[in-house]
Amino acid sequence: MSVLDEIVAGVREDLAAREDRAPLADVRAALADVDAPRDPMPDLRLPGSSVIAEVKRRSPSKGDLADIPDPTALAAQYAAGGAAAISVLTEQRRFGGSLADLRAVRAAVDAPLLRKDFMVTEYQIVEARAAGADLVLLIVAALDDDTLRRLHDLAGELGLTALVEVHDEAEAERAVALGAELIGVNARNLKTLAVDDDTFGRLAPLIPDECVKVAESGITGVVDVKRFVGEGARAVLVGEALVKDGDPRAAVASMTGVQA
Repeated sequence: MSVLDEIVAGVREDLAAREDRAPLADVRAALADVDAPRDPMPDLRLPGSSVIAEVKRRSPSKGDLADIPDPTALAAQYAAGGAAAISVLTEQRRFGGSLADLRAVRAAVDAPLLRKDFMVTEYQIVEARAAGADLVLLIVAALDDDTLRRLHDLAGELGLTALVEVHDEAEAERAVALGAELIGVNARNLKTLAVDDDTFGRLAPLIPDECVKVAESGITGVVDVKRFVGEGARAVLVGEALVKDGDPRAAVASMTGVQA
């Protein structure tokens, strides 16, 4: 069993417990109390690099990254630095996140929010919107074609923007065939956790230029951002480097608007 398979198995167990507590009908009813979703695409299409800044306590590959007792304070720094969107980890077992973090950040900032999790059912998509998310992550490696399309379509129906994540050529082709508008290329292989810094440059030419291409993983600073922009990225998703930085506001600002 791959690392991704193990993570998804845990996600499904935790999901079943939430479904027992709050049936889908109840979660759908909560949508009536949520503000309209924010559209991140205009800012992500601006000239120069955009930053999706991540609230991330730990990861399967690195373990604990940062003590974040108040995710709203970190998110506020990201927003002040000009983040185009803020990603909030909600997977608990491997990443130390929660939906409570997402709800708290939603109440504190006006920037578009990405629910970063391993989405495998329609329930999670509705749950994300009810918690205030504006974007959801769809990992191609974790989903068969039918499920991927079903979740992508549901996200659209709810006004959510889907960040469709790929790791190799076959997944890039599937994302393009899906009609994804926002495609993330993750340099970290979630099946092995190995990082290949050349992944983005290899896959970017397979993705149409009208799509917003997002470089993910292994981004430590402006030099990396400049490289990926040169290879076709319009945005970068950054977690570890920002949560470890003593001045996340300045770090986000430094990575924003970078030209090739």
